[in-house]
Amino acid sequence: MDGDVAAKSGKDQLFSVLIVTLAIGAVVGLLMLMFGYGSSLLSNPKDDSEDDEEDEKTKKDKNSKSKQNQVTKKQLKALAMKESKQQGNKKHNFDHPLLVTSLKEHSQNILNFDFSINGKYLASCSEDRTVRLWSIKDFKEKQHKTMRGNVEYDHATRVKFSPDCKAYIVSLANGNCIRVYKIGKKEDGSAGISPAVEFEKKTDNDIIGIGVGSGSHGNFIMSAYNNTTIHIWDTRGELLSTIDTHQMSHNHAAVSPCGRFVASCGFTPDVKIFEVVFDKSGGFKEVKRAMDLKGHKASVYHFSFNLDSSRVATVSKDGTWKLWDTNVEFHKNQDPYLLFTGNHDYTMHSLIALSADAHAVAIASGISVSVYSIQSEAPEEKFNEVHAAVISQIGFDPSGRYLVTAGDKHLRVFHNVVGYRASIMEMEQKLKAATSEPMKERLELQIKQARETLDEILGNTSPEP
Repeated sequence: MDGDVAAKSGKDQLFSVLIVTLAIGAVVGLLMLMFGYGSSLLSNPKDDSEDDEEDEKTKKDKNSKSKQNQVTKKQLKALAMKESKQQGNKKHNFDHPLLVTSLKEHSQNILNFDFSINGKYLASCSEDRTVRLWSIKDFKEKQHKTMRGNVEYDHATRVKFSPDCKAYIVSLANGNCIRVYKIGKKEDGSAGISPAVEFEKKTDNDIIGIGVGSGSHGNFIMSAYNNTTIHIWDTRGELLSTIDTHQMSHNHAAVSPCGRFVASCGFTPDVKIFEVVFDKSGGFKEVKRAMDLKGHKASVYHFSFNLDSSRVATVSKDGTWKLWDTNVEFHKNQDPYLLFTGNHDYTMHSLIALSADAHAVAIASGISVSVYSIQSEAPEEKFNEVHAAVISQIGFDPSGRYLVTAGDKHLRVFHNVVGYRASIMEMEQKLKAATSEPMKERLELQIKQARETLDEILGNTSPEP
C-alpha cells in the first residue's frame, strides 16, 4: 500500500514539473516574440528586402510631397504678390478731366517734392533711393524726361531746391541729417548731380522739415525735428542757432519763399514765425520771433506760404482752414490779419497748399483732395482716391497753373481751374474800378486770355493748332 502511494506521489510530481516546464517555455516564447528575437529565422530575406524597398519608397514619396508642398507655398506666395501688385496697379489707374498727367519714373513711394523758385523744375524724392528732377514745361507732353540723382546707402525723406536752382538739399532717413547735392555739368558736358557736403547729426529726433533761406545779406539752411527743436545752419554745415518753439511737438516747419522767415506748427493751436537776421556784412546775427498766427482751437496740422510770403494758409484739427495776411509791420508789433475761415470736415491729419497768387487753396486728406477759392465755403473741385497711399505732399507750381500731389510712386498733375476762375473774377473787379484806358485795355486782354485758357482746359473750345 505504501508502494502504491509512493508511485502515485511520483506521478504527481512529474506532472507538476511538466506543467511548470510548459509554462516557462510559453513565457520565454512570448518574450521572444515581444522583443523580436528569432524574427530573422521566421522571416524570408526576400520579404525583408521588399519591406526595405517599400520603406525607401515611402520616404521618397514623403520627401517628394514635402518638396511639392514647398513649391506650392512659393507659388502661392508669388501669386499673392502678383495679385497684390495687380490690385495696386488698379488703384493707381486714376483719371479725371482735370488731370494733366501722371509722372511715373519712381519705383517706390514718393515722400516729398519741391518746385524751383524760377518755376522751371520739380524735384521729387522716393523710398527707391533716388531724387528725380522734372521739367515743368514737359507736363503736357506724353514723354517726361528726368534727371536722376542717387542717394547712396540711404533714401531722402524731404527735398528742397536752393534759391539759385543750382543745388538741392535732402534729409536722410537713416542718417537723420542734411545732405547737399550740386546740379552741374560733368566732364563730358552732360548735366549731372553729385553730393557736395553732409551735415553733422545733432539729435536722434526725426527731421520733419527742411528749407533753404536766402536774403540780401545772408543764406542759411533750416532743419526741424519732431520735438520742439529747429536748427539754423550756414551753407557749409556749421550750426548757427538752435530754436525751441515750445509747441510740445512739431507737425510741420518751413522756410518762407522770400527766404527771410522760418515757421513751425505743432501740437499747440498756433503757427510761430521767426526772422533769421544777418548783419550788413553777411554775418549771422540772430533769430527772433516775428509773429504768431493765433485763432485755431486745436493743433495746427500744416501751413503754406504764397510766393511772396504775404499770405499764409493753415489747416487745423479743429476742422477749419484759415487764410492770413502776414504782410505787416511786425517790428512795430503789428499782428497778422485773419482774412478768411473755411470749414473742412476731415479732422484727421491734413496737408494744405496755397497758390502763388493766393487765389486757391488745396487740402489733402487721406487719399483725396479738396480745392477751394479763398472766399468759398464749399470746395469748388474734389479729387477722390487720387493715390493708392496716403498723400504725402501737395503743392501749386510757382506759375499757379498746376496743382501736384504725391502719395504712392506716382505724381499727379492737375489743372488749377479754381485759380483761373478766381483770377478772372479779380481782374473783372479791377476792370470795373479802372479809370485809365490803357489799364482797361490791359485787363480786358488778360481776362480774354484767361477765359480762353480755361475754356480750352474744360473742353468748351478746341485748342488752337
